[in-house]
Amino acid sequence: MVTRTGARYRPTSVPFRALGPALLCLFAGLAWSPGQAQQVLVERFSPPPGTSRVPAAPGTFAHYLRQLTLKPIGTPVLLYNGRPKSRQDVHVAVLDIPVGTRDLQQCADAVIRLRAEHLHRQGRHKDIRFHFTNGFLAEWDRWRLGERIAVSGNTVRWVAGGDRNDRPENLRAYLDQVFIYAGTRSLHQELRPADGSTVEAGDVFIQGGSPGHAVLVVDVAQDKDGRAFMMLAQSYMPAQDIHVLKGPVAGAWYEFRAGPVLTTPEWTFQWSDHRKW
Repeated sequence: MVTRTGARYRPTSVPFRALGPALLCLFAGLAWSPGQAQQVLVERFSPPPGTSRVPAAPGTFAHYLRQLTLKPIGTPVLLYNGRPKSRQDVHVAVLDIPVGTRDLQQCADAVIRLRAEHLHRQGRHKDIRFHFTNGFLAEWDRWRLGERIAVSGNTVRWVAGGDRNDRPENLRAYLDQVFIYAGTRSLHQELRPADGSTVEAGDVFIQGGSPGHAVLVVDVAQDKDGRAFMMLAQSYMPAQDIHVLKGPVAGAWYEFRAGPVLTTPEWTFQWSDHRKW
């Protein structure tokens, strides 16, 4: 059968503690204001003291990620069924991106979605293509031109009969199909290993398998000595709002290659899990 491979809960020993919204904002260097209006990521979060953001040209994935809209400060992470996530102590912000009403947009799916929506905005239709876990290549360029994907057991094929359009809702329908049959295992195989010397916004830390997990680098800052600091975002299981992870540096940042492993609130990665598009 064609199956998806995603993350499952695996606790880590991260010493993060649950904070109320006001204390969390103080810890992360944010201005707390109940009911605060939406902001984009680059407006809400300052880089760690003594650092500056790495330049990101308009049109790049890094620039797109910095402009992601966030829900108001203090917003909880909700599951696809509208219930709050059991752990509300792992995030400092929630992206204003609908999770949907099905248990689909999990960890790898969130990475795939943000990448696809960036490419869609840039009109790079042929670059939106992702493999299912059985190796089938699901191409948005075929989907938008009216083809659809038929799955029967382990047999997957293209069939005619769909609407021909580039609208965002059609992209979401395509992505839902990808979310069902892709996962950390297939995404891990699509991404290329990083050489470990630098990190860029848009990079991914991923462990493929079942269980497996993936987090996306959504921002990068650097100090005068060349030390890099990164901001991470994730979804998880079950499907839930994409959220920016609480970090040990200035509340929302992680120093790149500091320590033997990358420890996040719900997963521990090896530095060799670093991948690029």
